[in-house]
Amino acid sequence: MNPANYSVISFPFLGLEVNPPRSFHVAGLEIHFYGVVIALGLLLAVLYAQRRCRCAGLTPDDLLDGVLWITPFAILCARAYYCAFTWESYRDNPISVLYIWNGGIAIYGGVIGAIIGVAVFCKVKKVNLFAVLDLTLSGFLIGQLVGRWGNFFNREAFGAATDSFFRMGLLNTVTGQVEYYHPTFLYESLWNLAGFLLLNAWYPRRRYNGQIALMYCAWYGLGRAWIEGLRMDSLYWGSLRVSQVLAIVTCVAAGGVLVWQHFRPHDPAKIIR
Repeated sequence: MNPANYSVISFPFLGLEVNPPRSFHVAGLEIHFYGVVIALGLLLAVLYAQRRCRCAGLTPDDLLDGVLWITPFAILCARAYYCAFTWESYRDNPISVLYIWNGGIAIYGGVIGAIIGVAVFCKVKKVNLFAVLDLTLSGFLIGQLVGRWGNFFNREAFGAATDSFFRMGLLNTVTGQVEYYHPTFLYESLWNLAGFLLLNAWYPRRRYNGQIALMYCAWYGLGRAWIEGLRMDSLYWGSLRVSQVLAIVTCVAAGGVLVWQHFRPHDPAKIIR
């Protein structure tokens, strides 16, 4: 790696050195790749949901209405979650909480916001909440596995120093030395990919509305509990990593409900297909 280039990222196990741009300009307007990647993840999630929307009792038009309902909830809660646990950065200028273009969102807040948005949407449209959550959260994994690559362009969301096989090299601008870290954004992207493949395969075989949503919570919670422990930029509440605690609670709770539901009888006629 060229020490003069502070932006190069290396992956020794792949023999790669890359220098991804953070942004580009269109007609004088700066477009950040982070936002482009997030938008791409949302688009792919919507395209996936369109293929399965009948399984949630929705038409394609209903789905697009739902996206307009759910997206604002997800963005606002993602921002609120982040700001709540980094309040010292906003305390002196509370209005800066609204400056979302300056960065600072949390995926768990986005998930919580999406669930709230789905609940409101289903109440208004009078459709089955659990069937729509099955659709939304399976699609959410697509958005998450793609969206994590926004962290790659921003050179963020990496873990502690390591000499492991999967290490990622970055230049420490203080010491001038290349240092190696856990590429936790990559770990989570791959975990989400595996989760999506699992949930997508299980979707036609689900025994009750809401099973896929529970599997999402258990799977994502399990992976995030492990990955969050490797990160250097976790949000803290006292000495606790907030997202790690939430991941553990979510995984255990969802897993418990899945086991309980496994031993209960279910009427196949009630499943929306």
